[in-house]
Amino acid sequence: MAETDALGAESSSVQTHLKIVQDVIGRMAENSRACKVWCVTIVSAILVLVAGADHPDYILAVFVPLIALLVLDAYYLAMERAFRGSYDSFVQKLARGELTTADLYVVKPAGSVPRTFFRSLRSFSIYPFYTALVTAVLVVRALI
Repeated sequence: MAETDALGAESSSVQTHLKIVQDVIGRMAENSRACKVWCVTIVSAILVLVAGADHPDYILAVFVPLIALLVLDAYYLAMERAFRGSYDSFVQKLARGELTTADLYVVKPAGSVPRTFFRSLRSFSIYPFYTALVTAVLVVRALI
């Protein structure tokens, strides 16, 4: 019973663990946002360079950073979702009074990260953004 009392919601150890997981989730969300910003910046720069060149086929080079950043963005979203699952699981154990001291030392994503990655590719924050970017590139290619 004393261990359960020590691991209540007001415990500094529990609060620290929750803060660590929240910080990881925040970093993953920020990294995902940064991928989108960098993708737009790099794609725009390549489009500007290609528009001034005599070789419109160079526009295909835009797909290298676009695909790389799409994969990285989906990975960060998958990790964010997995850590949210870990956070939820921790809080549920806390609410049920099943939390142990060993749980305080585990900060890892919950579930299957590869499965979450492939689900993330179909996410509303990934699929429409990169589809619109590819469509814009193809429209620019047709106009050049």
